[in-house]
Amino acid sequence: MAAPMELSCWGGGWGLPSVHPESLTVMAYAKFSGAPLTVNAINNCWRAPKGEVPILISEDTVISQPAKILNFLRKQKYNADYELSAKQGADTLAYIALLEEKLLPALLHTFWVEAENYCSVTKPWFASRIPFPLSLYLPGKMSREALNRILLTRGGPPLYSLTEVEAQIYRDAKECLNLLSKRLGTSQFFFGNRPSTLDAFVFGFLAPLYKVCFPRVQLQEHLKQLPNLCRFCDDILSCYFRLAVSGHSPAGQDTVDANLQKLTQLVNKESNLIEKMDDNLRKSPQHPPRKLTTLKLAAGGEESSPLNRLSP
Repeated sequence: MAAPMELSCWGGGWGLPSVHPESLTVMAYAKFSGAPLTVNAINNCWRAPKGEVPILISEDTVISQPAKILNFLRKQKYNADYELSAKQGADTLAYIALLEEKLLPALLHTFWVEAENYCSVTKPWFASRIPFPLSLYLPGKMSREALNRILLTRGGPPLYSLTEVEAQIYRDAKECLNLLSKRLGTSQFFFGNRPSTLDAFVFGFLAPLYKVCFPRVQLQEHLKQLPNLCRFCDDILSCYFRLAVSGHSPAGQDTVDANLQKLTQLVNKESNLIEKMDDNLRKSPQHPPRKLTTLKLAAGGEESSPLNRLSP
């Protein structure tokens, strides 16, 4: 009997089983390969080993990072690539590298760096799933980490300003989407009629971009102009995540939108309050610690006043 396997990952929204690309990639591969994972939605990535999500736990084995998790599943005989040729296996590695180099920076920017998207969608969504007071800190930390990751990989010469970096990563992302669309063509999946590792990675990257409702939709609009990629995402959701694709009824969606708007206002108020408290602390005069002396008795044998007791 196979050892039980549990996957800890960020939860879902907008009709997706998870809004986190890496988590979604692993969940899709597990569906494609038939791996019996028990999925646990977490609300605090600090509880995960090394703070990395997703995390796969099987008995005493703890594995993070999608590529390592997928390799572990293959060793357990859950292989979605067993029908691929050697050339198709090489193509899989090449396209995954393309996704990580060309599409991932723009995906991170859309969710975590673009100010309007972050303040109205990303920050409230994650803050609503993280316990207070970490909900006031962790989304900002994740945003800074995303920006640092973008600048680390794409911020070198000749791109010296953030504006130049942003323009370049979106050009690269659109080019990547065009290449994926051309490669998919009219096929159901990238290598025929059976989904594979490449389909899991492409779905994990594209589905959040396709489904999440952003106010700034530069890359999302380009994706929606490529109908075969949109159909690809919809087919996987309907075939492999039947419980996740029903979404909300129009009335239910209105309720969700209203609650999200209220949550956004609440989180922003709390953040502003903390910033004001920090400013007040910085502006307040800083006095060195005062030395307390021994108590002195006033004339007549009575203790001096409290002010005299604390005077140096």
